[in-house]
Amino acid sequence: MPNPQAETAKGCDCHFEARNAAERGTLRLVLLINAVMFVAEFGVGLLADSAGLIADSLDMLADALVYSISLYAVGRSGVIRRRAAIGSGVFQIMLAFILLRDVVRRFVSGSEPVGSLMMGVASIALVANIACLKLLAKHRRGDVNMRASWIFSTNDVLANLGVLVAGALVMWSGSKTPDLMIGAAVASIVVWGGVRILRTARSSRTEDAA
Repeated sequence: MPNPQAETAKGCDCHFEARNAAERGTLRLVLLINAVMFVAEFGVGLLADSAGLIADSLDMLADALVYSISLYAVGRSGVIRRRAAIGSGVFQIMLAFILLRDVVRRFVSGSEPVGSLMMGVASIALVANIACLKLLAKHRRGDVNMRASWIFSTNDVLANLGVLVAGALVMWSGSKTPDLMIGAAVASIVVWGGVRILRTARSSRTEDAA
């Protein structure tokens, strides 16, 4: 005679396995996109002598590393998932200070950003990050790491738009100031994203305790 409880448990297991598999597939794809864009954007950032592009590329690198952490955490215990999210948040904040240091260095030693290159690469990065947002949209109410991944991609879109505007201002004015300003702004966005992730991890712990 069939056991209803066993059937229900089996159905739940299958549901969670399917969800975990979908999350892993999404994370692998956005990880690949961010890794490729980091290499491309960092290389052009050096060529364009742009603090904004360098900051945006390092943000992409941070995202790729954080997606790797999130991928590791999928399907694991709540404690491990929260620890992974906390590590992601702390890493984001540490990266922001590295970005701010680069902006200060360029302010002191000088730079000559190329606005056209800034706009071209930022446009490609914007398309890539919008694609990541669409991929992550169905998981944005998932566990703490999937919510963190959604925050990362949202921040990336904002950063890309900022670099586009800064590139246009550099072309129009011939000044490095817009590039330095967007570099600092990207660092600020990264800090805020890290803080939001830490808050999300904290609220997740409270929800689990309840």
